[in-house]
Amino acid sequence: MGNCCSVQFSFENILIRCWDSTVGQANYVCKLKQTLPTLSVALDELNARKNDVQREVDLAEQGQKKRLDGVQLWLSKAETIITEAENLIADGPREINNLCLGGCVSRSCLSTYKFGKKVAKMLQDIKDHMTKVVFDKVAETQPAASVIVRPDEQPIALESTIDRVWSCIVDEDVGIVGLYGVGGVGKTKLLTNINNKFSTTHNDFNVVIWALVSKDYNVEKIQDRIGGKIGFSESWKNKSVDQKAEDIYGVLRNKKFVLLLDDLWERVDLKEVGIPKPSQENGSKLIFTTRYLEVCGEMEARKKIRVECLKPEEAWKLFRDKVGDETLNSHPDIPELAEKVAEECGGLPLALITIGRAMACKTTPGEWEYAIEKLKRSTLPKMKNEVYPLLKFSYDNLDPTMKCCLLYCCLYPEDYGIPTKTLVEYWFCEGLLDEYDRISEAQRQGDHIIDSLLSGKR
Repeated sequence: MGNCCSVQFSFENILIRCWDSTVGQANYVCKLKQTLPTLSVALDELNARKNDVQREVDLAEQGQKKRLDGVQLWLSKAETIITEAENLIADGPREINNLCLGGCVSRSCLSTYKFGKKVAKMLQDIKDHMTKVVFDKVAETQPAASVIVRPDEQPIALESTIDRVWSCIVDEDVGIVGLYGVGGVGKTKLLTNINNKFSTTHNDFNVVIWALVSKDYNVEKIQDRIGGKIGFSESWKNKSVDQKAEDIYGVLRNKKFVLLLDDLWERVDLKEVGIPKPSQENGSKLIFTTRYLEVCGEMEARKKIRVECLKPEEAWKLFRDKVGDETLNSHPDIPELAEKVAEECGGLPLALITIGRAMACKTTPGEWEYAIEKLKRSTLPKMKNEVYPLLKFSYDNLDPTMKCCLLYCCLYPEDYGIPTKTLVEYWFCEGLLDEYDRISEAQRQGDHIIDSLLSGKR
């Protein structure tokens, strides 16, 4: 008896399932003429809502905010659903043409049944996705990148160039940017302003690293400078170049970084240093300065930006600021003579600053006329492209003690961090500081000389 009941119940279950399947299949086919237009309406509603959310996101991102991950996930899913729904609607007329007997039967039952089932499922997917679209906010303020602000003055007529560089930073297609131009044109100042802008402008970079390269390019020196910025200890510097490269790569490959390399004279092998090559995939950036356009090519710069000399009105404004109104107004002839001196600087910011400071105490027309003649007699051609004769002019205006102290610094390697206290002691022992007999007193004279040389004051 038990076996008979078991067989009966199983048979009833099979009948029920077959009935449900038949009814379901009929519904998918018979209701196809109603569900397809309903799908079109639902698709329009989803498209409209997706566009509304996208506009909110775009507006927020213009304000340097970062879209929320949940919002991005919803938008991506919406795009997928919309594409699939559009494909179903496009195939709809073909399946409708297969219907006969009032739309309840299809000439291709299995095909129409599967299609109707997909339409019904798509309607439910759209309905479910629309219920998830309630967002309190679509984006949030981003924290600034980890960056060490470098000391600097206000940018000198560099605003438009800074904007050009920043547009490359936000452009996903640009990973490497080369800034090139003659010596003294303001490349380092430009790079400094870019570095500092990361501390005030919202962005999604994890770290901003500054490293000076210079003419005596040395892989290990660059590694040590980068290692210090990403948290490696002092003892880490004892590792080999290969080990350092592995460690640097291990950290940076998991970060979205900005690397600022100043003063490249030749190609830097990123792989040898341990720097992952910036790309669209990792979103990282490399920005460097160099005097040579060729180096930009060797570094595979996606964007090459020439740093130009200042325009005449910009150059005069900078020069006038460094000379000061008191000197310019000390004699009626000086303003006109000062403009001629500024012209001889050829728009080079470094020349305008150093010579402007050198002339800040010249209050007679004769001194200005002498300066003009001296600059014109320079033996190097194309003054506007060479800063060296202009720097020589500034050097010639130093007093004998300052000249000797400055020349003594040439004994140190380029870009070496000279300890000022030790430097003054050396000056004293060499007999360069002759005003005092004791080192404690000479220290004050040495400090004054260092401050004067650094600031350009005479």
